[in-house]
Amino acid sequence: MNMLQSPASSDRIHARYWLETSESPAKAAEIIAGEQSSGTFLALANETAELKERSGARVERLTVLDTVDHPSLPGRYAAGARFTRCELELSWPLGNIGTSLPNVLATVAGNLFELQCVSGLRITDLHLPSAFANVYPGPAFGITGTRALAGVAHGPLIGTILKPSVGMGPEQTAAEVQKLIAGSIDFIKDDELQADGPHCPFEDRVRAVMREVHAGADRLGRKVMVAFNLTGEIDEMKRRHDFVQAQGGTCVMVSLNSVGLSGLHELRRHSSLPIHAHRNGWGYLSRHPALGWDYRPWHKLWRLAGADHLHVNGLGNKFSEGDDQVRASVQAVTEPLWPHAPMHVMPVFSSGQTGLVAAATYAAAGIQDLIFAAGGGIFGHPAGVPAGVTALRQAWDAAVADVPLAQHAAARPELQQALGFW
Repeated sequence: MNMLQSPASSDRIHARYWLETSESPAKAAEIIAGEQSSGTFLALANETAELKERSGARVERLTVLDTVDHPSLPGRYAAGARFTRCELELSWPLGNIGTSLPNVLATVAGNLFELQCVSGLRITDLHLPSAFANVYPGPAFGITGTRALAGVAHGPLIGTILKPSVGMGPEQTAAEVQKLIAGSIDFIKDDELQADGPHCPFEDRVRAVMREVHAGADRLGRKVMVAFNLTGEIDEMKRRHDFVQAQGGTCVMVSLNSVGLSGLHELRRHSSLPIHAHRNGWGYLSRHPALGWDYRPWHKLWRLAGADHLHVNGLGNKFSEGDDQVRASVQAVTEPLWPHAPMHVMPVFSSGQTGLVAAATYAAAGIQDLIFAAGGGIFGHPAGVPAGVTALRQAWDAAVADVPLAQHAAARPELQQALGFW
């Protein structure tokens, strides 16, 4: 499906769906439109023609695709029913909810999915009026600010996730960070499972890690960017952000699906550091092809709410998404939201990544303004962690130079060794 372009009626919210229904498509579209605006399951005296014209959802487009014998999702359907699949576009007047992202979510992704007439429903695109840019300024740092703080003017930021994900104490974590800095890493992040437990308290971890970052800065001439996981209650996140900043840190991280749109927006309002936005939990929103979200509409909400870095998975990843889905996510996250307010964010590639996919990733992204994070792909190097960082950077150098990986590895022992375990 083509990207949903800015419609002529700029004061309306537009959403596109893939719909499967046992009803006639036109009837199902009207049921959904009514449920998500002024209607309900029976006619009401106050739902006048004037009110429906002012506040009702509008069916902008309905295209029938095909018909199947079996529903994609369980439900209560008539015996012998057939199920029609369609592309549906709805719109709502901005006046229904105002410029509020939580209420956009309730409108475009509320009680639609459980309607009896729906046997499959997936949000495929979303367009918001540009008035949202006046309320939600989007990323404060994005690509330019991230590069400036990380001291990396060109090329991808070579990054990693601290492994093991949990179980190490502050000093053991700091020792691994020291090895990564010895290999001239650009970016390090907590795993999303690492929080503020008694075995590795947040403040102790930050102190220990930043001690190594400051020591390494004298040698590298820049501070390695570390994204510390702040995820928690709003007041906790603010306090943790302030502690990271006071220790000289340059990035914080949050789990989007855990803190919600209001949590991210409030952190964005408070933060003086880039926000690394992790999408853990994405699978329960997207994995079934007949239910949930495509990445294109979903990520726009978080981009507006203030994410500076957004995960897009990775090619050849360890999860269920195919490479085509990852490429579509990369394209979505690199497109401007509006011509006057592009709100550029830095895409993050992770999940089972190694140097073997560097060239394909570069081809898919078409840019070097990205974070390429490998956990096991660095920590598993037989010559040690610094060699793992070096090998990953060498793989990216080959990708950018369009040199075959094996050829580039011939004179580079770190890369040559890595090819054996990647």
